[in-house]
Amino acid sequence: MYSYIASRFAQSIIVLIGVSAIVFFALFLTGDPAVLMMPPDASHQEIDAFRESMGFNDPLIVQYGRYLWRALQGDLGKSLRYHESTVSLVAQRLPATALLALSALAWSTIIGGLAGIVGALKRGGIIDFSVRMFALLGQAIPVFWLGLILILFFAVRLAWFPTGGYGTFGQLILPSISLGAYYMSSMTRLGRASLIDVMSKDYILTARGKGLSEQTVVMKHGYRNALIPLVTVLALHLGQLLGGAVITELIFSWPGVGRLAIQAIYNRDFPLVQTIVLLSSSVFVFVNLLVDVIYVILDPRIRYK
Repeated sequence: MYSYIASRFAQSIIVLIGVSAIVFFALFLTGDPAVLMMPPDASHQEIDAFRESMGFNDPLIVQYGRYLWRALQGDLGKSLRYHESTVSLVAQRLPATALLALSALAWSTIIGGLAGIVGALKRGGIIDFSVRMFALLGQAIPVFWLGLILILFFAVRLAWFPTGGYGTFGQLILPSISLGAYYMSSMTRLGRASLIDVMSKDYILTARGKGLSEQTVVMKHGYRNALIPLVTVLALHLGQLLGGAVITELIFSWPGVGRLAIQAIYNRDFPLVQTIVLLSSSVFVFVNLLVDVIYVILDPRIRYK
């Protein structure tokens, strides 16, 4: 197991290096980055001075080596707009994104998992049909539309919650519902399908033959083995959410990483965009590495060599 973890860790490092190369060289795909970053009315002298200060006159391989070395030291450059460390700016916004992501994922996983169990155990009936239609509806509704409808009905008409902002529990509810609806539907459909498949296995029949209660059979022998694909999807969702829920954060004026990324793109703040992409990729890779370890805990039959 330890050799496997070391191997996966090495693979993760290679992936991050590849991501850093893509993020860095993509800056030069559209031409001279100095021209793109400077205001449209900047003079040639100002552009040349900026190019020299940023090191764009050096060969690309030298620039990338310098960028990678600074990244290893935690220095990903300074924001062109805010004139401070890009890592510091992302760190300031990360708690808000983490709060929104974890709250949305928590309620959607719990409700989606329970709905999947109910649908699997009541397969073919009206309850199962209702669960499947509910899950399909959740995946079909666009996030931006659901967010606007929640604001219109619960914030404007009923005045139960604020229309946006950050800092109170009430301001968290609507964006959490808007963001988690899609993931709840995904967990419901996958959980139902996975549990139906597991409940047809021979070891389930053996457990029932031993006289175990149906609750023990379903939860201990059935749902635990059905969790393997759910954990995989959960990790993918968590990586995506921690990378920034752009649309939700824009609609509800949530000061997270996603909203910061959009602002950086509008302001042509390329160092900040590079930092957001690189750090988001790092979170995604780390979460998937963690999930590979969880697999062994959930299912002792899995052995990595």
